[in-house]
Amino acid sequence: MSEHILVAGATGLVGFAAMKHFAEKGFKVTALSRRRPFETFGATHIPLDLTDRAACAEAMAGMGDVTRLVYAALHEKPGLVAGWFEADQIETNKRMLENLFDPLEKSAFRLRHVSVLQGTKAYGAHVRPLSVPARENRDEMKEQPNFYWEQEEYIRAKQQGRDWSWTIFRPQIIFGFSLGAAMNLIPAIGVYGALLKEEGKPLSFPGGASSVLEAVDADLLAHAISWAGSRAGAGNDIFNVTNGDVFVWKNVWPAIADALGMEPGEATPMSLGAQMPKRAAEWDAIRAKYDLVAPDMASFVGESFHYADFTMAYGAERDTPAAIVSTIALRRAGFHEVIDTEEMFRKYLRLFQEKKLLPPA
Repeated sequence: MSEHILVAGATGLVGFAAMKHFAEKGFKVTALSRRRPFETFGATHIPLDLTDRAACAEAMAGMGDVTRLVYAALHEKPGLVAGWFEADQIETNKRMLENLFDPLEKSAFRLRHVSVLQGTKAYGAHVRPLSVPARENRDEMKEQPNFYWEQEEYIRAKQQGRDWSWTIFRPQIIFGFSLGAAMNLIPAIGVYGALLKEEGKPLSFPGGASSVLEAVDADLLAHAISWAGSRAGAGNDIFNVTNGDVFVWKNVWPAIADALGMEPGEATPMSLGAQMPKRAAEWDAIRAKYDLVAPDMASFVGESFHYADFTMAYGAERDTPAAIVSTIALRRAGFHEVIDTEEMFRKYLRLFQEKKLLPPA
């Protein structure tokens, strides 16, 4: 059976990686996002605002042959972290999924699988230390307001009595290719490094105390999404996803510096979210000097400087507890792909340089 993959949120980290993966595999792919992705790889792009219910209904009316939905769309507020706790953000994310899926389900008579993204906020990573290792069957954070639960309950209810199945993924910190995403640390680190390099300074670590963390390559996550939608007996599962190893920012920092053609410097705590926007004009000068195709700082980095402050524990004076999830469920189900996290950092920094989005190393 020929397949038609619908990707919602195609300019984000996961959506872009999924669009690329399926398109390069020869599938028919339709990509939805308000902005056109940097590249489409042969996918058909439809500009769509998921908060517009009427527009969604019109767009989904022609999607009768869709077999899989990859729902990777996300609404975040300026400043990022504060919005995670606000009722209107929760409601907006819930409504976006409903606006898309209500009409899609009516049209897509061949629908077989739906992938939905959550994350470690499902385990309260944004409010308290994780219960290590965090496992998918724990729901101790469901008393904490979160759009994850709204979307999950909606999909569970919709699936009752239907032939299609769903998979929810809970990735750790995602790294990949996207421009203007709310939570992509590659352009945030790249711009920060470029500014220091122009001043002849080493790459100082701007965060706080150390923690043992996990990451996931967006390409690896796209492969997991593809696997989940095609495996025999798949359905109605929740999986944590990681690269398969752990990292500590200060330990991987020399590799990041090397990928940028810099020396690592001493730790110099700084709020990137507060300080980097003040240097937007300097980034414009770097863009001009190196003839980069990257956009202005705000369009390139999005809210990711704030995310850098959060993940790098800016302001923390004591080492913070490890943030580790279990991936046993995913391994037992049959997905075994891994990547070295240091290799992943080098891969994406090199890609941004090759695409002339960051200065050469």
